[in-house]
Amino acid sequence: MTEQNSVDVNKSQRIVVGTVISDKMNKTIVVQVERKVKHPLYGKYVRRFSKMYAHDEDNACKIGDLVVIQQSRPLSKTKRWKLVEILKREEQQ
Repeated sequence: MTEQNSVDVNKSQRIVVGTVISDKMNKTIVVQVERKVKHPLYGKYVRRFSKMYAHDEDNACKIGDLVVIQQSRPLSKTKRWKLVEILKREEQQ
C-alpha cells in the first residue's frame, strides 16, 4: 500500500465525552452521552441520552467518572467504543 492510498483511520473515528453509569462488567464500562436536540414543533432544546459500551482494558473507571471514548472496530456484540482518557474522577465520600 502506498502513502497516497492510505487513509488516517483516527480522523474518521468519532470521539465523544460522557459519564460512566456502570462498571460492573470485566474490561467494559457503560457510558451515558448527552446531546441536545431542537424540538421540531416547539423549538425548545430537549436532552437526549445514548448508552454506549466501551472497552476499559485496565478496569480503571468507576461510576460517575467523566471519560472520553473513541469509536473502534466491533469488540463484541454490543461493544463498539474504547476508552481514550479519564477527564475527571468522581470524589469518594
